[in-house]
Amino acid sequence: MPRMPRRATPRSLLIEARRLGRLTQRALADRAGTVQSVVARIEGGSTSPTWDTLTRLLDAAGFELRVALHSAPEGESHMLGDVGRILRLSPEARLMELRNAASFLAAARRRD
Repeated sequence: MPRMPRRATPRSLLIEARRLGRLTQRALADRAGTVQSVVARIEGGSTSPTWDTLTRLLDAAGFELRVALHSAPEGESHMLGDVGRILRLSPEARLMELRNAASFLAAARRRD
């Protein structure tokens, strides 16, 4: 089985499944009971399919979509990638960022 990128998109999944299934967009659409333009729009990135549409298209190409949840490793914060942007902000803009983050956290706590 080919290894997909860690963050596969519906577009990349469909392109890879169709390529491996050696199907044209029209042939895949026919098998899935839809039209070629639907496949083209998804593969072109101009639309994102519903879960049902994506699984139907992948099934028609001969593949099954499996999803699993994995906890993110601790210690690797995605927030560190934002440090450079924050350091380029003015002191006033940094305070606005802090205020927005505090508002977000307060709203999240109220929902718990």
